[in-house]
Amino acid sequence: MPELPEVEVVRAGLEPALVGARIDRVEVLEPRSLKRHPGPPEDFVQRLEGSVVEAAIRRGKFLWFPLQGRDEALVTHLGMSGQVLLGDEDSDFGSLLRIRFDITTASGQALVMGFVDQRIFGSMAIDELIVCPDGEPAGRGSRDTRIPRSVAHIARDPLDPAFDDGAFSKALRRKNTEVKRALLDQNLISGIGNIYADEALWGAKLHYLTPTQRLRPATVRELLAEIRAVLTKALVEGGTSFDSQYVNVNGQAGYFAHSLHAYGRQGTPCDRCGAIMRREPFMNRSSHRCPSCQRTPRKR
Repeated sequence: MPELPEVEVVRAGLEPALVGARIDRVEVLEPRSLKRHPGPPEDFVQRLEGSVVEAAIRRGKFLWFPLQGRDEALVTHLGMSGQVLLGDEDSDFGSLLRIRFDITTASGQALVMGFVDQRIFGSMAIDELIVCPDGEPAGRGSRDTRIPRSVAHIARDPLDPAFDDGAFSKALRRKNTEVKRALLDQNLISGIGNIYADEALWGAKLHYLTPTQRLRPATVRELLAEIRAVLTKALVEGGTSFDSQYVNVNGQAGYFAHSLHAYGRQGTPCDRCGAIMRREPFMNRSSHRCPSCQRTPRKR
């Protein structure tokens, strides 16, 4: 599933084209891609056509595009394999195109935006905007303090200027769970999935099963520093692509896969100590760790 770096790369790629753009025509080719929209496809189309996009905003793994003069936004979640691609009227988005948007940019250029999704786990919907309880900008990409109602429960991500390190540390250490399970909890900290959790835990030399109650404040600060370093580097390198399911708005893959220290590195030497990396089952998925640097926590 695309995580924070991949979704931010998509947001940043869409921003220049969509901000101030008019949505001229919408074609829904797959109604299942509107499973989170509170109405039929005809309602989705009618409410979008003629609208002007105000901004391109992200919190965690969610994207939304406020509509000018309205307390509504087009909300997008990429799911496992969703892509938002830009092209022109001659662009071929392939047989997996689910929703097509014909737009006119603020500068008058005609463009086509395609929502492509192989597994149809992703979605688009129009949702009401409400004011964030803390009064801070709701996400990256705008100073707007409004957030879609369906996204309001999602925690801020660690690259958000309004992310509260101290509050996160206290909430994390209060939880009765393992540290990786906590990092994947989007209500506690957003934007982190399996890949970047493994990378950050490797950097902090923490086993994924370390109980959160045992973490000291200094350890949490170190873990947050590793999370931010990993996410920032992945952003610079365009995200992580293992196959064609994640690409940016121009169809190009990210190259952070070449910088991974833990995820997918099983059977190879640890970049830090040389021990052979392991892949172990965790939460119906896998965790990757160094058996020497990331020791199994002792049972109490």
